[in-house]
Amino acid sequence: MDLFEKLLSNQGPLGKHSDVSEGYFMFPKLEGQIAPRMEFMGKEVLTWSLNNYLGLGNHPDVREVDAQAAADWGLAYPMGARMMSGNTSYHEQLEQELADFVSKPAGLLLNYGYQGVLSVIDAVVDRKDVIVYDAECHACIIDGVRLHMGKRFVFPHNDITSLKKQLERAEKLTQETGGGILVITEGVFGMTGNLGAINEIVALKSEHNFRLLVDDAHGFGTMGKTGAGTGEELHCQDGIDIYFSTFAKSMAAIGAFVAGSPEIMKFLKYNMRSQIFAKSLPMPFVIGALKRLDMLRENPSHKNKLWTIVRALQEGLKSKGFDIGTTQSPVTPVVLNGTVGEAAALSKDLRENFGIFCSAVIYPVVPKGMIILRLIPTASHSLDDVAETIAAFEAIKGKLVSGDYKKEEVAIAFGE
Repeated sequence: MDLFEKLLSNQGPLGKHSDVSEGYFMFPKLEGQIAPRMEFMGKEVLTWSLNNYLGLGNHPDVREVDAQAAADWGLAYPMGARMMSGNTSYHEQLEQELADFVSKPAGLLLNYGYQGVLSVIDAVVDRKDVIVYDAECHACIIDGVRLHMGKRFVFPHNDITSLKKQLERAEKLTQETGGGILVITEGVFGMTGNLGAINEIVALKSEHNFRLLVDDAHGFGTMGKTGAGTGEELHCQDGIDIYFSTFAKSMAAIGAFVAGSPEIMKFLKYNMRSQIFAKSLPMPFVIGALKRLDMLRENPSHKNKLWTIVRALQEGLKSKGFDIGTTQSPVTPVVLNGTVGEAAALSKDLRENFGIFCSAVIYPVVPKGMIILRLIPTASHSLDDVAETIAAFEAIKGKLVSGDYKKEEVAIAFGE
């Protein structure tokens, strides 16, 4: 078979729906300034799908610094990879300030979140080592694990009993190979909103010899007394050996960082191929990130406003009988029962008739018969936005239960 013929005959679980979904359910275009209310297909919608937790994405102070940095430096400087010709004192300042903020002695600035965590995993382990990871880890972690040439064991989400068994299996193997063990979990799980059992995992270090990598993409800036993340929230930051986060959430920017001991950061600096052989992060992103970090550190009102909206939304939904799962973070999943077709019809109704834009998560990401509408509250939302959304959700829940969405054409188009 010709390679391209194979690709075109099986376009994957998402691609096979592209004819009816592209531009609306997948790859939609939200237009206008980053804000709770944006435009979708010419209509204003109240948007709950942006990870702009602290509202910095369109903050005037941030935009001013971004614009000035672009004017001062352009988008090309520094040219080349940091190892060769692309290093600056600003890059070094940012990575040290980030490390200080999360209570780690050293840090390393990375170009992207997805690429970054995948590359950290690739650099840290070799074929002699064993990876043990939470089953609900993000796709970037799963891809990093798939690249691993050694053994990997998975444990059910936050199941510490199973983790212990996997660690015992890993220890038997590493006694033969001479390798080490890397445990990987997340601070906040982006689909359910619950926290990784980091404190319980750290406690296992007294019984087992392993190192812990935590991807805290959704926890950095939102969790903990100062916003330093889930480790701070659970009082176990010292037990995290490699702390990772992206700028794509609370920082509302491009880039990422990893933090830990100076020795390990130096190792990564000289061994992460995705950074050694890639162009350095452009200066406006670096200067902009310094400003965002300063606002995150020095002005707790952004995080306080976020949590005001989070509590209003989550408590309001629960008071109306909605199932929001086990979330302990701003991530707010609304769990409903229905088919893929009903999910499509329901989402269309929300957007077209209620002016609410949120992400719908369907099979195969979740089991058949389940629909998750994922809401991301931010500091930019208002209590009026919350009330409007809860009222809309009450209406669509009634229509779902009564079977109205089974009759919609979009349900037939999507099929099962």
